[in-house]
Amino acid sequence: MRSIETMPSELYKTARELYIWSNLSNEDLASGFPLLLAEGEGVRVKDVDGNTYVDLTSTASRASALGYADRRMADAIYEQLMRLHHAGSGPLQADTVMELSALLADLLPGDLACSVFTGSGSEANEVAIKLAKLFQRSRGKPRAYKVISRWNAYHGSLGSAQEVSDWLGVRVPSEPGPPGISRIPDPKSSSAGPSLASGNADLSCADFLADHIEHEGPELVAAFILEPIAQANGVQIPPPGYLRRIREICDHYDVLLIADEVITGFGRTGKWFAVQHWDIEPDIMTLGKAITAGYMPLAATVARREIGEALAYFPDVHTYCGHASAAVAASTAIAIYQSDGLVERAATLGPDLLEALQPLSDLPCVKDVRGVGLWAAVEFDLDDAGIDRQTLRKIVMRARQLGVIVSQNGRSIEVAPPFVISEEELAEGVAAFVAAVDEVCA
Repeated sequence: MRSIETMPSELYKTARELYIWSNLSNEDLASGFPLLLAEGEGVRVKDVDGNTYVDLTSTASRASALGYADRRMADAIYEQLMRLHHAGSGPLQADTVMELSALLADLLPGDLACSVFTGSGSEANEVAIKLAKLFQRSRGKPRAYKVISRWNAYHGSLGSAQEVSDWLGVRVPSEPGPPGISRIPDPKSSSAGPSLASGNADLSCADFLADHIEHEGPELVAAFILEPIAQANGVQIPPPGYLRRIREICDHYDVLLIADEVITGFGRTGKWFAVQHWDIEPDIMTLGKAITAGYMPLAATVARREIGEALAYFPDVHTYCGHASAAVAASTAIAIYQSDGLVERAATLGPDLLEALQPLSDLPCVKDVRGVGLWAAVEFDLDDAGIDRQTLRKIVMRARQLGVIVSQNGRSIEVAPPFVISEEELAEGVAAFVAAVDEVCA
């Protein structure tokens, strides 16, 4: 534990020498890019040097949907820790885990009902792939071991979840990975504010899935996994008709559709789950991040009832495959989302966020401004505007100097504030970010 006498500079020395940072280069460390946070309240956080920021990223991972220091969350978790902090796994499980299972079955769309709990989105996607293969064997496709994903997808950093990923550079350094995984092109939606429910679209990327299944052998393909709204380069909204066509193709070939809603689940897009924008029901959905609003590590894989009932035995063991206190954190977070109308609030504030960012679309260096709910991206023109990714890093750092935290994502910078942000705080934070872009790109 850090004593009050420990100087922040010593913590940064420790961070450089003793901590292995995820996805940061030595140049990143040397440039002072990492930020050590010490405390937070509402939507504001303070670093170890005492600087205060408006968090427009929900702690970069987009998990902290309820902001910081929510007493209801802390009290509920504390009470459970004192009652039964953890029950185990296998033949032992906590009552709170069963209560969360029932809650999710009521909340999720369609017949998604049977849950497996893990500690991260990577694990949840690993479980989803395993479930898909086991179910296919049970229903007469015993050789179905192949999984298809998309270019620029991110589904995790371990095992099959890492192998179906094509973003953040996590896959290639660790290859070769598990066999049977391939990727197809993803659609690029770059128009600002596209309709989520109507209009015509080029469905060639969806139709490519059918050709690819034929090429791989329909009897060998177990599942297709996608993010309904992809995170690569920031908030990639699919063209109208795309997801419905994907659902039709999967049904035609008896291929399970796995929707990775680790980011988009629990209100980030202005609906409980992103697939609800297009009235699509996946066979398996993975959840994480905002499921506990970041207050405890927890993720979930939820399958259609038919899939759960088809398994006579599930060969999968995690010490924390359902943690009593994390389950309470999830149930409490969901209750707060409901009682405070925060999913609806994300939908209401979404247009305000886009409107506040819209002036940036007039800058020559900006290619697109887009978003849905409280998740927006400003995409920069790295081809023709004479700027590069280091310019985006300078914008992020200048925004910090102006008191806001935003997140670089490929060609874009993302804004994804906690759902509890006030209109005034949103305006304050976005104004500082816009000023940072204006200064650096001038």
